Amino acid sequence: MDTNQKKSMCINFTLSFEGGSADHHLIDMYDMAQALIGFQRSIALTTHLVLNGKIITQAPSLKGANIQAFPSEEGSWKMTAVVFAGIYSLSTLPNDSPLGHLIFSTYDYVIKESLGFHVDYKQSLREQYEKHKDVKEKIPQQHQVDSLIEKCNTAISEIHRPIRKKSVVGAKIFSNLGQTDANVGIPMNLKTYQYIHEEFYDKELYIITGRISSYNSNTLKGRIYVFEEGRPISFTLTDTNNEFVRLIVTSLSANAIHEYEKQYRTVSCVVRKVKTKNGDLKRYLIIRVANEIIE
Repeated sequence: MDTNQKKSMCINFTLSFEGGSADHHLIDMYDMAQALIGFQRSIALTTHLVLNGKIITQAPSLKGANIQAFPSEEGSWKMTAVVFAGIYSLSTLPNDSPLGHLIFSTYDYVIKESLGFHVDYKQSLREQYEKHKDVKEKIPQQHQVDSLIEKCNTAISEIHRPIRKKSVVGAKIFSNLGQTDANVGIPMNLKTYQYIHEEFYDKELYIITGRISSYNSNTLKGRIYVFEEGRPISFTLTDTNNEFVRLIVTSLSANAIHEYEKQYRTVSCVVRKVKTKNGDLKRYLIIRVANEIIE
């Protein structure tokens, strides 16, 4: 294998709809167009993070890769996107490469977390990444992946559009790695759409303790690893008090560069829980932040 081939990579992602009009090989064109935009955007943002170590907000800003589409398969409603990184040559690019596995694992993590199926980062992404030492410089940190989840929220919601409009019953994404098809995330249906959009606010206030893993100063949204829950959970800061913001950013910084002994790595927060219709915790509204245990 020559040098160019070693630097090349491709991976397929297929979006498939089923039920309703999809069983008759028809879907409302506008609904499908919006779903495909969300599909492309979520793949582009994920690919850019893995390749470049940075979060982008616009899919056209994707660097180092190119996303192409195969024609929809006859007799079904499937659309396959092909991610090419490096040398764009259909005849030489393998679809089962270490880099391809990293993009797959990151995309799988993002879809699952976005739809309420919680994954342990260390037992999924980190284990997968450790298998591929040769591309270790491309491994996103957890705080970066947490930010990616927020950026992909609208895109993943748009993939649900034919479901929300009742053109179809469900959808799934899968990828061809080597000789096998592997599911990406979890099947999408009306329940997963409701998870994204339906929220119920708990009137009671709670105290949580954790470490900030991502934060966007423009949206006031982020994620906090909560010790009691054992996982990162989304939050929205309701008060832009300078001291609250400083504590959040300091905790984020300490965690991002692994300063485990830093005094302000951990924060305590007074929160209101935001839940799903079934009562599952979805995110927090943070009302107060402190660097010591709140009584």
